[in-house]
Amino acid sequence: MSDMTQPHKPRPAIRQADYQRLSEFRYLIRRFLEFSQLQAEDAGLTPRQHQALLAIKGFPGGGPVAIGDLAERLRIRHHSAVELVNRLSEAGLVARDQDRDDHRRVLLRLTERADDCLAELSAAHLDELSRIEPMLRRLLVRDGDQSAPGPDCGVAGT
Repeated sequence: MSDMTQPHKPRPAIRQADYQRLSEFRYLIRRFLEFSQLQAEDAGLTPRQHQALLAIKGFPGGGPVAIGDLAERLRIRHHSAVELVNRLSEAGLVARDQDRDDHRRVLLRLTERADDCLAELSAAHLDELSRIEPMLRRLLVRDGDQSAPGPDCGVAGT
Protein backbone atom coordinates (compact mmCIF):
# COMPACT_ATOMS: atom_id res chain seq x y z
CA MET A 1 0.00 0.00 0.00
CA SER A 2 1.10 3.51 -0.65
CA ASP A 3 1.23 6.16 2.04
CA MET A 4 -1.73 7.92 0.38
CA THR A 5 -4.17 5.05 1.05
CA GLN A 6 -3.43 4.77 4.77
CA PRO A 7 -4.56 7.38 7.27
CA HIS A 8 -1.68 9.12 8.98
CA LYS A 9 -1.01 7.55 12.32
CA PRO A 10 0.74 9.73 14.87
CA ARG A 11 4.25 8.60 15.67
CA PRO A 12 4.69 7.43 19.26
CA ALA A 13 6.83 9.69 21.41
CA ILE A 14 10.06 7.77 21.81
CA ARG A 15 12.98 9.36 23.56
CA GLN A 16 16.59 8.94 22.50
CA ALA A 17 17.16 7.13 25.80
CA ASP A 18 14.53 4.55 24.77
CA TYR A 19 16.31 3.86 21.49
CA GLN A 20 19.55 3.48 23.40
CA ARG A 21 17.93 1.07 25.88
CA LEU A 22 16.52 -1.06 23.06
CA SER A 23 19.83 -1.05 21.25
CA GLU A 24 21.70 -2.02 24.40
CA PHE A 25 19.16 -4.77 25.15
CA ARG A 26 19.62 -6.29 21.69
CA TYR A 27 23.39 -6.01 22.09
CA LEU A 28 23.27 -7.91 25.39
CA ILE A 29 21.04 -10.59 23.88
CA ARG A 30 23.41 -11.02 20.94
CA ARG A 31 26.39 -11.12 23.29
CA PHE A 32 24.71 -13.79 25.41
CA LEU A 33 23.79 -15.82 22.31
CA GLU A 34 27.37 -15.62 21.06
CA PHE A 35 28.59 -16.80 24.47
CA SER A 36 26.06 -19.64 24.36
CA GLN A 37 27.09 -20.68 20.85
CA LEU A 38 30.76 -20.85 21.81
CA GLN A 39 30.00 -22.82 24.98
CA ALA A 40 27.89 -25.32 23.03
CA GLU A 41 30.57 -25.75 20.39
CA ASP A 42 33.23 -26.26 23.07
CA ALA A 43 31.01 -29.04 24.49
CA GLY A 44 30.78 -30.67 21.05
CA LEU A 45 27.21 -29.57 20.37
CA THR A 46 25.60 -27.28 17.86
CA PRO A 47 23.72 -24.36 19.38
CA ARG A 48 20.43 -25.94 18.23
CA GLN A 49 21.33 -29.24 19.93
CA HIS A 50 22.07 -27.38 23.15
CA GLN A 51 18.77 -25.51 22.89
CA ALA A 52 16.95 -28.81 22.35
CA LEU A 53 18.52 -30.43 25.40
CA LEU A 54 17.64 -27.40 27.50
CA ALA A 55 14.08 -27.34 26.13
CA ILE A 56 13.60 -31.00 27.05
CA LYS A 57 15.15 -30.69 30.52
CA GLY A 58 13.46 -27.38 31.29
CA PHE A 59 10.04 -28.17 29.85
CA PRO A 60 7.32 -26.41 31.87
CA GLY A 61 5.99 -28.65 34.60
CA GLY A 62 8.82 -31.11 34.06
CA GLY A 63 6.47 -33.38 32.18
CA PRO A 64 7.16 -35.59 29.19
CA VAL A 65 8.18 -33.85 26.00
CA ALA A 66 6.89 -34.97 22.62
CA ILE A 67 8.56 -33.99 19.36
CA GLY A 68 5.74 -31.51 18.68
CA ASP A 69 6.42 -29.88 22.06
CA LEU A 70 10.10 -29.58 21.20
CA ALA A 71 9.27 -28.06 17.82
CA GLU A 72 7.08 -25.47 19.53
CA ARG A 73 9.67 -24.62 22.19
CA LEU A 74 12.40 -24.19 19.56
CA ARG A 75 9.99 -22.46 17.14
CA ILE A 76 10.89 -24.85 14.31
CA ARG A 77 8.84 -27.08 12.03
CA HIS A 78 7.92 -30.59 13.16
CA HIS A 79 10.05 -32.30 10.51
CA SER A 80 13.06 -30.18 11.56
CA ALA A 81 12.53 -31.29 15.16
CA VAL A 82 12.42 -34.93 14.01
CA GLU A 83 15.75 -34.49 12.21
CA LEU A 84 17.25 -32.80 15.26
CA VAL A 85 16.05 -35.60 17.56
CA ASN A 86 17.48 -38.17 15.12
CA ARG A 87 20.91 -36.52 15.40
CA LEU A 88 20.64 -36.23 19.19
CA SER A 89 19.62 -39.88 19.42
CA GLU A 90 22.52 -40.98 17.19
CA ALA A 91 24.88 -39.02 19.45
CA GLY A 92 23.53 -40.82 22.51
CA LEU A 93 22.00 -37.67 24.02
CA VAL A 94 18.26 -38.35 23.70
CA ALA A 95 16.21 -41.49 24.10
CA ARG A 96 12.77 -42.00 22.62
CA ASP A 97 9.96 -43.71 24.50
CA GLN A 98 6.53 -44.57 23.20
CA ASP A 99 3.71 -42.86 25.10
CA ARG A 100 1.80 -45.53 27.03
CA ASP A 101 -1.50 -43.69 26.56
CA ASP A 102 -1.06 -42.75 22.89
CA HIS A 103 1.16 -45.14 20.96
CA ARG A 104 1.41 -42.69 18.06
CA ARG A 105 3.23 -40.23 20.31
CA VAL A 106 6.97 -40.40 20.97
CA LEU A 107 8.29 -38.94 24.20
CA LEU A 108 11.82 -37.66 24.63
CA ARG A 109 14.14 -37.92 27.58
CA LEU A 110 17.76 -36.99 28.08
CA THR A 111 20.38 -39.66 28.58
CA GLU A 112 22.77 -39.48 31.52
CA ARG A 113 25.45 -38.23 29.13
CA ALA A 114 23.18 -35.38 28.02
CA ASP A 115 22.26 -34.55 31.62
CA ASP A 116 25.96 -34.24 32.52
CA CYS A 117 26.74 -32.11 29.48
CA LEU A 118 23.73 -29.88 30.03
CA ALA A 119 24.56 -29.40 33.71
CA GLU A 120 28.02 -28.08 32.80
CA LEU A 121 26.67 -25.82 30.07
CA SER A 122 23.89 -24.52 32.30
CA ALA A 123 26.32 -23.68 35.11
CA ALA A 124 28.40 -21.61 32.67
CA HIS A 125 25.26 -19.91 31.31
CA LEU A 126 23.98 -19.07 34.78
CA ASP A 127 27.37 -17.52 35.60
CA GLU A 128 27.18 -15.42 32.44
CA LEU A 129 23.62 -14.36 33.23
CA SER A 130 24.70 -13.27 36.69
CA ARG A 131 27.38 -11.10 35.07
CA ILE A 132 24.93 -9.35 32.73
CA GLU A 133 21.97 -9.28 35.15
CA PRO A 134 22.76 -5.81 36.55
CA MET A 135 22.87 -4.39 33.02
CA LEU A 136 19.59 -6.09 32.12
CA ARG A 137 17.89 -4.83 35.27
CA ARG A 138 18.92 -1.25 34.48
CA LEU A 139 17.55 -1.59 30.95
CA LEU A 140 14.24 -3.07 32.04
CA VAL A 141 13.38 -0.19 34.38
CA ARG A 142 11.94 2.60 32.29
CA ASP A 143 12.26 5.67 34.49
CA GLY A 144 8.96 4.96 36.24
CA ASP A 145 6.95 4.79 33.00
CA GLN A 146 5.39 1.30 33.02
CA SER A 147 2.53 2.21 30.66
CA ALA A 148 4.40 2.46 27.38
CA PRO A 149 2.45 1.03 24.42
CA GLY A 150 3.76 -2.03 22.59
CA PRO A 151 5.19 -1.82 19.07
CA ASP A 152 2.77 -1.51 16.15
CA CYS A 153 4.89 -0.44 13.22
CA GLY A 154 4.09 -3.30 10.86
CA VAL A 155 7.72 -4.39 10.49
CA ALA A 156 8.27 -8.11 10.96
CA GLY A 157 11.47 -9.82 12.01
CA THR A 158 12.89 -7.08 14.17
